[in-house]
Amino acid sequence: MGEVPDDRGNRQRGVGQGLMLFPTSLVGSYPQPDWLIDRASLAKQMPPRVRAKELWRVDPERLDAAQDDATRVAIQDQERAGLDIVTDGEQRRESYSNRFATALDGVDLDNPGKTPNRTGGFTIVPRVIGAIRRRHPVEVRDVEFLRANTDRKIKMTVPGPFTMAQQCEDHYYNDEAALALDYAAAVNAEIKDMFAAGADIVQLDEPWMQARPDKAKAYGLAALERALKGVTGTTAIHLCFGYAQMVKSKPSGYSFLPELEQTAAQQISIEAAQPKLDLAVLKELPSKTIVLGVIDLSDIAVETPQTVAERIRRALPHVPAERIVVAPDCGMKYLPRHVAFGKMKAMADGAAIVRHELTGQRAS
Repeated sequence: MGEVPDDRGNRQRGVGQGLMLFPTSLVGSYPQPDWLIDRASLAKQMPPRVRAKELWRVDPERLDAAQDDATRVAIQDQERAGLDIVTDGEQRRESYSNRFATALDGVDLDNPGKTPNRTGGFTIVPRVIGAIRRRHPVEVRDVEFLRANTDRKIKMTVPGPFTMAQQCEDHYYNDEAALALDYAAAVNAEIKDMFAAGADIVQLDEPWMQARPDKAKAYGLAALERALKGVTGTTAIHLCFGYAQMVKSKPSGYSFLPELEQTAAQQISIEAAQPKLDLAVLKELPSKTIVLGVIDLSDIAVETPQTVAERIRRALPHVPAERIVVAPDCGMKYLPRHVAFGKMKAMADGAAIVRHELTGQRAS
């Protein structure tokens, strides 16, 4: 494991202590340690849609404790880097979606199906053979553990209903909209329980809305509406072009983004650094806080704080500073841990530069 420098003396306490502009946050994931998961095997395959228990290096009877320890490390790294909003780093997950999607009723995990993936091949996926229902909370203990181990604001992520409906083979509904709505009901119950357990922000990961915009327009927005029905906490929707580990060439514009202005979510999380996104599109989300991707995850080199600051400045002609949260493009799980830490630190320091330019406020 690479050495991670200690920066306790320079960390920002952040939103919890009244930081006004450019709070910093991960999108969700942070690299899992090599002693916990087989990172080489993880990187060689598409994100698993069914369970991939063979990836874990720890015996099943010790796995929960090992994942707890890895989560503590991920929290501490975020705090030392100066992040204002902390996640659990998704240390307990083989992918962003499979832990929740495979915990639902209606899914035959012993006889999986397959679907086309976003790179032109096929992926093994859950096979739906009955009504999708949430039988129990899936991530509530994760929220409680995170809340107990940091005094900063916390964010948890859950896969979005539209994306899960694209990541399965349906042998029951024969109606994609109905399938997505039942996934949405399960997500809705989970989100409410996550807020009750102490989450400050819950993020729905919906990358497939960008990949399949026609279907997203046809029924994806209705699924999001169902997923957010009656939710009173702060919610975010994350759209990306896919992990940089798998998708090297990305378009410079979203095929589905302004449509999210219609949703009840307060925050929209986008990637902008690697695709060099034309940020004029942010004008089409006038009521939303933008979780702005300023860290290029396709480049192993750690950005300078000045580079991060310039990426933040590019958004300011299009969205007010008070509606910007600073983040990486996507999840960091495929990066070497020391690189991820360096990028987080540069992100926090770059945000501090622009914050000082606009307010005169310096890091404490």
